[in-house]
Amino acid sequence: MDLRDQLKNLFPNHEEQEFEMPEEQFVQKEPLVCKFEKKGRNGKPVTLIEGFEGSDEDLKKISKKIKVTLGIGGSEKDGIIVIQGDNRDKIMKILQEMGYKTKRVGG
Repeated sequence: MDLRDQLKNLFPNHEEQEFEMPEEQFVQKEPLVCKFEKKGRNGKPVTLIEGFEGSDEDLKKISKKIKVTLGIGGSEKDGIIVIQGDNRDKIMKILQEMGYKTKRVGG
């Protein structure tokens, strides 16, 4: 006797219902690009994450997850996430765990 049969014995009047999982509404088509940059920032290194195709709220959630996980500062604006320091490998690992495809650009 499996769990389903046991539940039927406990609740004989209950009708089993099928639930459909909603389809994912947003799918990232292109990989997120992680690149390293120093230009225009007084020589301070930053990691840029470009190519996000979702909403600004989702962009902020991703940015916050990265910043909190790594314990570093950063910002998000115009579809680009800027994270302080050269942390491409760590950021790419976090993004891949979140289900995003990534692409490393630059040295």
